[in-house]
Amino acid sequence: MRKLFMPMIVIILLVGGQAVRAERVLIPMDLTQTDHLKAYGIAYWALTMGTNVEWLLNYRGGSFLSPPIPGIIDSCTVRGVRYEVIDETAAEAIYARIERENMEVVLLEKAPSIAIYTPPNKQPWDDAVTLALTYAQIPYTTLWDEEVLGGELEEYDWVHLHHEDFTGQYGKFYASYRHTLWYKQEQAISEATARRLGYQKVSEEKKAVARTIRDYVAGGGFLFAMCSATETLDIALAAENTDIAPAEFDGDPIDPDCQEKLDYQKTLAFENFEVNVDPFAYSHGNIDTSPDRRSSQFGAKGDYFTLFDFSAKLDPVPTMLVQCHVPVVDGFMGQTTAFRKSLLKSHLTILAENEAEAEVRYLHGNYGKGTFTFYGGHDPEDYKHFLHDPPTDLALHKNSPGYRLILNNVLFPAARKKERKT
Repeated sequence: MRKLFMPMIVIILLVGGQAVRAERVLIPMDLTQTDHLKAYGIAYWALTMGTNVEWLLNYRGGSFLSPPIPGIIDSCTVRGVRYEVIDETAAEAIYARIERENMEVVLLEKAPSIAIYTPPNKQPWDDAVTLALTYAQIPYTTLWDEEVLGGELEEYDWVHLHHEDFTGQYGKFYASYRHTLWYKQEQAISEATARRLGYQKVSEEKKAVARTIRDYVAGGGFLFAMCSATETLDIALAAENTDIAPAEFDGDPIDPDCQEKLDYQKTLAFENFEVNVDPFAYSHGNIDTSPDRRSSQFGAKGDYFTLFDFSAKLDPVPTMLVQCHVPVVDGFMGQTTAFRKSLLKSHLTILAENEAEAEVRYLHGNYGKGTFTFYGGHDPEDYKHFLHDPPTDLALHKNSPGYRLILNNVLFPAARKKERKT
């Protein structure tokens, strides 16, 4: 059990025997932090108060530095977030160290508007990002197909995709759950939604949603996705002009030449993949490495992935996305656990991988004017999450490295590299 440190409150510091007014509030993000996840909420809250926050990349785990705005110390205390009050001399010493070492200062300027693409009939614990934002006290709006196709994505800086099946095959749960009430209800809701929006089939409606999401990124949006939303988004985009959904899902047979008709030019991250058109298979294709993984055979203790160490000054974007207090993160599974490295497009930046498995767990890329980040697995603190499992209590995982990676992405749209003084 990690030792907890009480928040530090120091209003007046002595430097050379002279009293000096405290100038900055430092929120350390190394192993001394009592609640890493809520620390992101403090940074977001400060942005909503109209102040800029400095993100000190690679300094003590990616710490935050804020002016002493009214309420920030009380907010840290109430939320259980450790902080340090420092004077200007101490701040300058930090800047000097950052200048010398593999560190950088990034200015967070505006609280990003956040939306989660999630079905209205889902519970919050069905999605790790929803859990993380709720626990960190970061506000968000939920959207679904009608809002997406109605153009509402453009109102948000950052959009997360719930672990949706954009191929219209209801998560490929047909073999195990087609006779259950919840499966039948979700299918009925999806079919009614498609008809209401003017589509004869759910698979065609979901393709339209996938294209709209891709256009959102191309126009400058920030997209984050986890689990099955990552691969099914690209599969739906590649299958725009063919039918890969078996009759069990959409009432008519697949196109016998569907594999040859996949267009990888239309995808964001993956290419040369194969789709699985067996309705009884719990797999969308070969992008996910789950069936071939050796690590998962040994359980949670044998499964982990390593974060890449980037140059903070030359590559501030990937450096932001991998800020953490540990370099190695415990693995976790999902319907899409990890990405087959051989099927990644060459322009992507790999953020974390399991080298022994030749798999990528976390990646980032640019598309048009925007960016996307894909993160494999379902819940960083629930190694094998099953349908209808109880929610993860993040109060028991305040320092979760896996959840930290999610929250790095939330602040990413607010960031601008700070200009150096000349």
